[in-house]
Amino acid sequence: MRIDVEDLSVDVAGRRLVHDLTLRADSGGLVGLVGPNGSGKSTLLRCVYRALRPAAGAVRLDGADLHAMDARAGARLLAALPQEAGTEFDFTVAEIVALGRLPHQRGSGRAGAADTAVCERALARVGAAHLAGRGFLSLSGGEKQRVLIARALAQEPKVLVLDEPTNHLDIAQQLEVLALVRDSRLTVLTALHDLNLAAVHCDALHVIAEGRIVASGPPYEVLTPELLADVFGVRAHRVRHPVSGAVQLLFDRLPQPAPPASS
Repeated sequence: MRIDVEDLSVDVAGRRLVHDLTLRADSGGLVGLVGPNGSGKSTLLRCVYRALRPAAGAVRLDGADLHAMDARAGARLLAALPQEAGTEFDFTVAEIVALGRLPHQRGSGRAGAADTAVCERALARVGAAHLAGRGFLSLSGGEKQRVLIARALAQEPKVLVLDEPTNHLDIAQQLEVLALVRDSRLTVLTALHDLNLAAVHCDALHVIAEGRIVASGPPYEVLTPELLADVFGVRAHRVRHPVSGAVQLLFDRLPQPAPPASS
């Protein structure tokens, strides 16, 4: 399922944070949003998964206006994993994943045998079936992310929206989570903080600065030293990953101006 964000503007507390932004994520692709802190990535994603309404423009799934759909219909098509997606209540892992079935349930809302089977398959798919009886709050950060991805997969969506899914994870967990996302074969739109992870795992990148897209395309074409200096304020040296061939970046501070001579 294709995502089209068309001329989208988003206001929060009377301030415009996203300006006339247009992007596309093709069916089955993994598309990354990168940019400095406060650039508007999370605001954009919150609008895509309907936590915010746009001031102007539209989000379309295969041409249908997502914000015009009722909540249940939208949730059958799109699942989201926000930055702060945990819970303060110590539900079991099985109970957390079962929440993904709510858009598909009618009447009493009780899970049936078919729902339980979907949840069990989702947990097995992310390698977390052994955690089903554990309390969610007892899990490590990587385990929690696996469970939340399982909940999203149990929703059986066509589109997955992720906001910084690798935050607070160690290197191995970051790679595992992004491999799970890639293996889902869903259309994925994700904000990523780590440019090297984005370069390896994403089919395309959109660079956002001050609520506007300033560059779009394949990672090697987008992540140029000139752009990284302008947008992130760093000097970048590009190398190729020895296995994947993807662009990887080494960073230095930009040269600092010499202090004025004392009189």
